[in-house]
Amino acid sequence: MRTFRTRTTAAAATAFLAALSLTACQNGGSDAGAASGTPAVTASTAPVGAATQADAKATPEAGTAGTGDTTGSGAPRPRHTSLNDDGTGTSTGTGTGTGTGTGTGDKAKPAAKDKAAAPASFVTCTSANTKVTVTRPTRPINHLLITAQNTGSRTCLAYAAPLLRFDDEQAAPGFVEGSRPQAVVTLAPGEAAYASVILSGERAPEEANGRVTKRLSVLFAARDASGSVGAPATVKLPAGTYKTDDVAVTYWQSSLDDALSF
Repeated sequence: MRTFRTRTTAAAATAFLAALSLTACQNGGSDAGAASGTPAVTASTAPVGAATQADAKATPEAGTAGTGDTTGSGAPRPRHTSLNDDGTGTSTGTGTGTGTGTGTGDKAKPAAKDKAAAPASFVTCTSANTKVTVTRPTRPINHLLITAQNTGSRTCLAYAAPLLRFDDEQAAPGFVEGSRPQAVVTLAPGEAAYASVILSGERAPEEANGRVTKRLSVLFAARDASGSVGAPATVKLPAGTYKTDDVAVTYWQSSLDDALSF
């Protein structure tokens, strides 16, 4: 009986020691794992050259010289990092981009002139745009009346005084300085300017080389008083017109009465 109990106790002790040994092995494995630790995950990055190329593709190209517009789409997608079951890391990234550019280099065209806003310009009165006549008024005596009517379609300006030449004479009559108007005589189409010719002065006809004249050439003065403009208007004088070297002419007047008042 004692022998059976001793064997039973020894067998139980042996089983207990085996269980303790198995537990120690399991604890040792766990500690070893904890000591070694889980490998650190390091996310890899895309090569610098690849990222630069992707960014360059995503940037729209600029248009050519001139005015134009550029459009582009397709910004690079963000990179994603994932962990594998074995503790390693992977990183992926993709990017696409398109760009278009258009432009024109034409020179800017000058602004069109507004003809409606531009005022109508004046022209100088000449024999080409006026009709010149010469008459002998009843009063005052020893006078001639020159009339220049605007026959053109634009307003003309009668500057200073008419430039006269009797027959083939070279010398031109002088001006009556007291007849100078305050402003240039302006003639709208159909209007007329007037000037009177004083045929003799204070001297006696025999002293002033008096003589009968037959025709008169009328020239218009230039704006800057540098001479005449246009061709002369030559008219036939009334029969028996008598003049001396003291002959003088008034400046152009806007009314007949003003012209004959000298």
